[in-house]
Amino acid sequence: MDNPLLKKNTLPAFDSIKARHIEPALDKILQDYRETLASLLSANSQYNWNNLIQPLDDKADQLSRAWSPVNHLHSVADSDELREAYNLCLPKLTEFGTEMGQHEGLYQAYLHIRESGEFSSLHPAQQKSIDNALRDFKLSGIGLNEKNREEYKAVKQKLSQLQTKFEENLLDATQNWKKHFDDQTQLIGLPESALALAAQNAKREDETGWLINLEFPSYLPVMQYADNRALREEVYQAFVTRASEQGPDAGKWDNGKLMVDILALRQQQAGLLGFNSYADYSLARKMAADASEVLDFLGDLAERSIAVARADLEELRNFALEHYQVDDLQAWDIGYYSEKLREHKYDISQEQLRPFFPAPRVIEGMFAVVNRLYGINIKKVDAIEVWHDDVQFFDIHDGQGQLRGSFYLDLYARPQKRGGAWMDECVVRKRDDREIQAPVAYLTCNFTPPIGDDPSLLTHDEVLTLFHEFGHGLHHMLTLIDYPEVSGINGVAWDAVELPSQFMENWCWEKESLELIAGHYQTGDNLPAEIFEKMLKARSFQSGLQMVRQLEFALFDFRLHYEKRGSDVTDIQTLLDDVRSKVAVVTPPAYNRFQHGFSHIFAGGYAAGYYSYKWAEVLSADAFSKFEENGIFDRETGEQFLNSILEQGGSREPMDLFVEFRGRKPSIEPLLRHSGIVTAETESPA
Repeated sequence: MDNPLLKKNTLPAFDSIKARHIEPALDKILQDYRETLASLLSANSQYNWNNLIQPLDDKADQLSRAWSPVNHLHSVADSDELREAYNLCLPKLTEFGTEMGQHEGLYQAYLHIRESGEFSSLHPAQQKSIDNALRDFKLSGIGLNEKNREEYKAVKQKLSQLQTKFEENLLDATQNWKKHFDDQTQLIGLPESALALAAQNAKREDETGWLINLEFPSYLPVMQYADNRALREEVYQAFVTRASEQGPDAGKWDNGKLMVDILALRQQQAGLLGFNSYADYSLARKMAADASEVLDFLGDLAERSIAVARADLEELRNFALEHYQVDDLQAWDIGYYSEKLREHKYDISQEQLRPFFPAPRVIEGMFAVVNRLYGINIKKVDAIEVWHDDVQFFDIHDGQGQLRGSFYLDLYARPQKRGGAWMDECVVRKRDDREIQAPVAYLTCNFTPPIGDDPSLLTHDEVLTLFHEFGHGLHHMLTLIDYPEVSGINGVAWDAVELPSQFMENWCWEKESLELIAGHYQTGDNLPAEIFEKMLKARSFQSGLQMVRQLEFALFDFRLHYEKRGSDVTDIQTLLDDVRSKVAVVTPPAYNRFQHGFSHIFAGGYAAGYYSYKWAEVLSADAFSKFEENGIFDRETGEQFLNSILEQGGSREPMDLFVEFRGRKPSIEPLLRHSGIVTAETESPA
């Protein structure tokens, strides 16, 4: 019987993934992998790429192709049955990963290849793959004694379970809260797009009137536009207390103990491997040399930014007092009066921009941008099985007509779909004896869906998000590296992986590219020049506040894992309060439990790595400055970025790749200029 998870040489068959089949199918794949490994190790005494690594890569690819759609559905189409099956499989996958990382025979075989005469004749990407594997063996506990190996396995097993539970609690808490209105006067101030979404939400649940919830397309307009201050406070409180012991659902999905347990297990894991802290362990796979370099980097940014942030807040307070007689600005007022101030200063708002960014036009324009940069062509493909009617599928071909990759595009918020935006691997590029397997990506966002007969109308911030995730996708799909461990985003240092994504955002601010991206959804007219000029003037609006907010997240995360904090929920809160006292200028109410929903670090891959966003933003801003010098659509510069960054994946060190492209090491000045922290006039030479 065919394995229902595994459709070799095909795209995932989502309809065939039945929850009751997932666990036995996974068992069969893992058993086959183990048997293949045992056979390979016993059949050879002299190991090389072809008789060990290549066949194991093939088996690993089968496992990845089987599990990837299950993992993805757990994020975008969750159900009780799927969640149960997922959680039954997760311990098996964790156990398997730890088993492979501590497999003495496999480790010795890799060492044999590394020390053999063949190694020097391998492709540099193969060499990097082997070196990374040997590093990861050590980071997986290959050097531990038997007792400590068992302890390490137990820690990894428990961590995977707790991190998944953290994410599930957050999803459940987000989905549970909603508020119904029969009286539209309670929603005065909300733009038509938000009211239409609220009406559509109500209709979806067989209600009349309007329904708001904590999904971001519903939450954000309330915070930015609702005149009803009590409503803003109520929605704010529900949002910032999700999955905590505070708020309307206090204790129901509380992530408090999970955070404490996750941190303790991470410290235990790091200690077993000989690291002083989990942050030190995390940095073993990153560009930053050590913790002091990260803390100095964040401290330098904070020092440059905090005065600007304080000035931003003072301006906002003065504005709210002078124009609205509000002298006690609260956390739930910041977004609202910031929008009022933006409109007052620049005569522009995100809502004014929506009609010029219909999703179909933005997508078409985004494809045109990368065509001009890299000579690639993107075409929609119909009759591809998807998990929801909103999902589209596209192929990417290069200028010679060769297929380079494909991707699923899932843009809109809906129930049973976790919040946020992300890119994930569906299929990775690899070569076997017969052919090259083209990569496939999942690109996922949570934008406002189409309403009635109108297309989805995006804010400019949402356009930036789409370009960001597409940048990740291009990194995955345009790689020319045929070895999966360093193909695409694999093997890329985590603090460099945001370079291609943040890099793509720059084209959302350029007149020449906006002519491709923007067009009125009714008339097709380009973005008027006067609106574009207002956008540019408003680009650095409250840039100081935005910068210190990100630094607050990054410092909290890094110190939490470096200082071995989190002995209890009070200690976590105490550290966050201390970070805020040093870099934040807005103090949230005591009930705020932001950390209980910080899935990036407690459920995702950013633990002791949230600083990566700012670290990579230095790289991306400086990389884009070369286009500012040569022309934003200069084809030669575009091909240099394609060749040096996007096509190389993790096959070389990211600093070497950056220097190859830019001709020097990165400068922080372009980031400070783009962020409005310094002006072009005060920028120092690179």
